[in-house]
Amino acid sequence: MARIGYFLVDVVSIAVEIYIWLIIARVIISYFRPRSYHPVIRFIYEITEPLLALCRRFLPGTGVGLDFSPLVAIIILELGKWLLVALINSVFL
Repeated sequence: MARIGYFLVDVVSIAVEIYIWLIIARVIISYFRPRSYHPVIRFIYEITEPLLALCRRFLPGTGVGLDFSPLVAIIILELGKWLLVALINSVFL
């Protein structure tokens, strides 16, 4: 049973880390104003937009063109990972 727990913790941790790196890549790419028709860039935007759009809905506009949704999304992902790992540990370990 413990092996399943460790495996699930690893899967959750890796998935969250990959998603965070995709958000960071999107932030870096946004500084260069890339052509959006490139498949890799479209993939990054399509995979990260649902969470970032949700964060933008709940954030007030700053008026200076700064988007804090990536920061909020990363915090939410880390909290979610922490909760899932705690749940997995309580069930399997």
